[in-house]
Formats: sequence, C-alpha cells, structure tokens
Amino acid sequence: MDITINKDLIVKAQSGDAHAFEALVNHYYETMFKMAYKYCGNQSNAEDITQEACMRLAKGIHSYRHDSAFTSWLYRLVINAGNDYFRKNRRYDLNDDVVLEMKDEKSGVDEQLHAKQVIAAVYKLPESERDAVILVLSQGLSHKEAGEILGCKESTVSWRIHEARKKLAALFEKEPKYG
Repeated sequence: MDITINKDLIVKAQSGDAHAFEALVNHYYETMFKMAYKYCGNQSNAEDITQEACMRLAKGIHSYRHDSAFTSWLYRLVINAGNDYFRKNRRYDLNDDVVLEMKDEKSGVDEQLHAKQVIAAVYKLPESERDAVILVLSQGLSHKEAGEILGCKESTVSWRIHEARKKLAALFEKEPKYG
C-alpha cells in the first residue's frame, strides 16, 4: 500500500486505521528522534523520549485539529515528552556528539569544552526558555514557527530567547577567565 503523507492519511489514522497510523510513525519517526536527540543530547534518552512520543501520538492523534502543520504539532508532542521525561528522571546526560555536531571538525578542545558548557547551561534554563532556544537556535525554526509549536505569540518566543541569552551571558561573565 503506497500511502503518501497528507491530510487524508492523518484523518485515516485519527479514525483508527492501523495501517495509516503505522505509515505516519514510519514516516515521522526519524524526525521525532532527531528532535528528541537535539533536545536532550543523549542517544539513549532520545530513544526513550521518542518511544514515549510515539505512545502519546497513538493516544492523542485525535487531538490534532489540522489548523497547523502536522510537524509543528509533532514537535510539541516530542517537547512535552522530553520535559516530562526529565522531570521524572531529573537528569540531562550530554553526549559529546551534540557538541561535535554544533562545531566544525577543526574546533579545538577549548572550543568544544566551551560549547559543552553552553549546552549544559541551556538545559538548566527554565523550560519555556529552553524550549524556545532549542527550537530556534538548534532546530533553525523562525520565532513564528516556534510560537506555533509552543502555543504562544512570536513576540513571546523572542522575549524568551532574549531572557535566555541574558542569563547565559551573566553566567559566563561570572566564570574566571584563563589565559
């Protein structure tokens, strides 16, 4: 069965069509995993978050209203699963691959260490600011797209990113300078 990803497929999945739901999961699983991985920075945690997001997708597909892009709704699902996962487990295990992904191959050890410190600091931000930073700066979404996913105005996303940058700048100004 060759089903293209479109509104009809989503409607079929919402009505309980198991084949349509399976096609949706197969099509979007990698997208969900990549989002979870960028969110948490650890493959094992990302796998757990993605599995949880898939279960939530099964339970909540009927709540998708077709008024925004399906991927926007899916991002929100993954972010909520990630936030709940870390509230429950209270840990962020960063993987060096996340740092390397953010830096080019010629980056020195100092730059990679600094990048890891920045990423760790981002994970300590309040949820709303962390989510905005991850969606805009890591996923490359516009403030408007992030607002749709987070259920807030574009200006709220801009403010959250501004606040996050202030907090991160203040944190790193306090650190001793070497060299």
